[in-house]
Order: sequence, then structure tokens, then C-alpha cells
Amino acid sequence: MRLAVLGAGAVGPASAVLAIRRGHSAVLWSPSGRGIAGMAGWMEVEGVVEGNHPLTATASLEEALRGADAALLAVPAYAFASVLPRIAAALPAGLPVLVSPAASLAPVVLDALVARRGAPAGRAPVGAMGTTPCGGRRLAPDRVRIAMVRSAVDMAAVPAGSAAEMAALAETLFGMSFPLSPDALHVSFVNANPIIHAVLALTNVTRMERGEAWPQYPMMTPFACNLMQAMAAERAAVAAAYGHGVTGLDTALHRANGVKMGPLHEMAAVIATARSDILGPKTTESRYVTEDVPYGLAYYMAVGAAKGIAMPVTEGVVRTLEVLWGRDFRRNPLLEEIELEALPRLLVEGVGRG
Repeated sequence: MRLAVLGAGAVGPASAVLAIRRGHSAVLWSPSGRGIAGMAGWMEVEGVVEGNHPLTATASLEEALRGADAALLAVPAYAFASVLPRIAAALPAGLPVLVSPAASLAPVVLDALVARRGAPAGRAPVGAMGTTPCGGRRLAPDRVRIAMVRSAVDMAAVPAGSAAEMAALAETLFGMSFPLSPDALHVSFVNANPIIHAVLALTNVTRMERGEAWPQYPMMTPFACNLMQAMAAERAAVAAAYGHGVTGLDTALHRANGVKMGPLHEMAAVIATARSDILGPKTTESRYVTEDVPYGLAYYMAVGAAKGIAMPVTEGVVRTLEVLWGRDFRRNPLLEEIELEALPRLLVEGVGRG
């Protein structure tokens, strides 16, 4: 298959490499063009995956999508507001898109944007992935480090009945399993990053401010994990109000690192021993806050409020981070594109699919 990878940070190139290693080809597109500057048709990989792999790049979205069999959208959630309209305007009617991760109902928003342009009924579904296939860091224009490959990633779709089709497509491309999720709302609750990252940022803010190098997993101490688990319980209550159950933070760590299930801080300690090179952010301008708070924690609070569910612990963490950073982390332009009252129907049917 030919995969169009939309997003050229770390996850996009790393995911492209996973597909290439399975016999597919990939082309990389960067919304700003910066992510492909200096690329010369190859990507050198280190970490849990190694080698040199052919990877072409283009500054043209239309060129990236032309002739593709599937597309993977792998940009930070804060880029969705600017990138989704561009994709909707250029997307061929029959091309399925996998959104990774499907934060803040981004797959529903993409479906709505495509519908507004008058796209025909019967168009390809949008896949909603609970998180990314892998994690890593971009080291140079032609070099990426893949720190881990997940064993499983939850998959939903818009419309909801297409989840099995999207899971089969993703498994063909990336190789891991894709357990089916009932809808894109459910899958938006399963990513552990917003909770774990926000607590790590809160409890290590001065390290980030000072640009210090600090190990991430040893900082998941028992007290920090107490806060994470309290927030996870509030998120589970919101999911339950919509008729969904969600896996815990321990499941996320197990899938990402292969560590035995147990108390969260004990799992983190085992991971710390094996992955001592995984560092927390050295800057306050980190996705741990700028992405995971507005499009994770604040999103949970917004959809919870629509059902009358209070999240006092999460609210306290968000408010504290807003005071520390001196900015508003609650505005979410994606939710402005959706009528939450109509969400149950939109999840099942999609938008304008007839």
C-alpha cells in the first residue's frame, strides 16, 4: 500500500518507518514545511527499530494524497484547528484517514468539514486511534529514534460501524493489534498521556523552567501516581455517563512498555530501570501542557459538563497549570465545530453521510 503520512514531527516519520518495514511505501508531508527540510529520501532509525529506510517527502498536500491508499494524520492536537480544514479541502472522496491520536473528537470534526464542502455520500470512513502506534524523538532531518512500539492501540471510526474496517487497515499498515472501540467518543478517553503528562509537568515545573534534564519515569512517584489515579477516576466517571467503560493508566503503561500490570508507581519504577534514557521536557513550551491540557484534560471537563459531571481534581490541576503558565488552557476550537447535543447521532452515523 501507499501511505500518506500527514505530520513530520517524530510520530509521523516513525509510523511511516513501521509501515515501510512491512512492505508498504510512504510519503511524508509537513504542514509548515519545517519537518521535511533537509530530508534526502531516507530516514535513519535507531532505538527499538534500526536501519535506513526510504522515505520521500513533499511540501504539497495534494501530492502526498495523490495515489495514496490510506492516510495517517499524526500532528499535535493543537495543530488540528489549522490542519483539519486543509485536509478536508484536499481529501479524495475514497481515501480513508487514520487520526492518531483521536483527541477532542477530531475525527468527527474532520467528517463535518468534509461534509460541508459537499463531499458525496458513501465517502471513506475516518479512523479514530486511541493513541499513536509508536513513540520517539526526531533527532535530525533524516534521523528518528523510536523509543517504543505499542502492542495494541484502540480503534474506533466515524461512522462507528466502520471500526473493524479501520482496525484491519491499521493492522495491515503497522502490525500491532487494534482492539475495537465502540465510537470516537470512547476512544478519546483512553489515551493516558493527558493525565500522566499534566501531573509530571505540575510536579516538575521548576525543572522544566530551568531547562534541566530529568528522568520521566522515576518521577512517577507514589504521591504523583495518587494524583494521576484520582484524575483517571474522574475521567472514567465522565465516560460512564456516556455509557462507556475505559481502561486504566496501568493498561496504557503495559501496552507501551510490556511491563507487568501492578500499582502504577511500581510499573513506572520497572520502566525507569529499563528506559533510563527517557527524559521529561526541558522547556515549559512542551506538549505535556500546551497539547495535553487543552485537548485532553479541558476536553474531558467540557464533555463531562455537558452531562453534569463534576471533575474537581482535574479542575484543580488545570487551574493550577493555568496560574503557573499564565495562560488560558480551556479554549478548544475543535469543540466549537460540534453540537454536543447531537453527538450520539454524529458518532454513529457520521456527518452528512446520508
